[in-house]
Amino acid sequence: MDFVNKHSIVRKIWGNTDVILFIFAGAAAEFSLNKAVDWLYFTGKLPKDPLGRLFSTVTYAQKIVFSTLTEAHAAIDQITMIHQHVEAGRNTKIPDWAYRDVLFMLINYSIRAFEVLERTLTLAEKEEIFTTFYQVGYRMKINGLPTNFAAWQMMHEQQLQENLIYSCFSHDLFDQYKKHLGALRYLLMRKIQALIVPLKVNELLKLGEGKPIKPILTLYKISRKLKLNKPLRNLILPAAYKAQILSLEAF
Repeated sequence: MDFVNKHSIVRKIWGNTDVILFIFAGAAAEFSLNKAVDWLYFTGKLPKDPLGRLFSTVTYAQKIVFSTLTEAHAAIDQITMIHQHVEAGRNTKIPDWAYRDVLFMLINYSIRAFEVLERTLTLAEKEEIFTTFYQVGYRMKINGLPTNFAAWQMMHEQQLQENLIYSCFSHDLFDQYKKHLGALRYLLMRKIQALIVPLKVNELLKLGEGKPIKPILTLYKISRKLKLNKPLRNLILPAAYKAQILSLEAF
């Protein structure tokens, strides 16, 4: 038995490398504003390699989506165990709202990234995305999860207003993004972020409008129809992360 049905929209989303890269861009923006981001500074892993750390989160999510139920549960349990070790090291618990926020990002950017690159999702498809990640959160025993898509929408909006702040961590993370990506890729990432993040995230990070990148996206969509998109995309991938990104296409 698979964790996610083979014909599910969730597999279509998480089997598309371009969509995953957009999910990554959105999450990279919002994650920098999260009031609990200091937890990852505590381990030292995030400031040293912020893109690698975020890619590992995305890779875990993709692995779960394409696993059997047993394999997915094992992967989720491993994530829980890793967090428990961090909590033990700091001698305090990661708050439930911080776990929920990361889960909410996966739901939200799955929807937003696919709609920017592909098409508008139906309500049933959005509910399917919510249910998949709700199952992840339920297995992790995260308290206070919304139990349906409508409840998630309300809680997510509240979370955006209450749990985000521009801090020294936000500033440092974007400096690290620029350092690891280079100026041109960094600018491209910010324009993609401006196109897909919620208004609150955009306001805090001062990303501006995403409109300038729309003509480029249109051309890219045409290149996909002509089967030219992969060589074009691979040209702009940072060398240090190219292998990780290309490995996402294995599913």
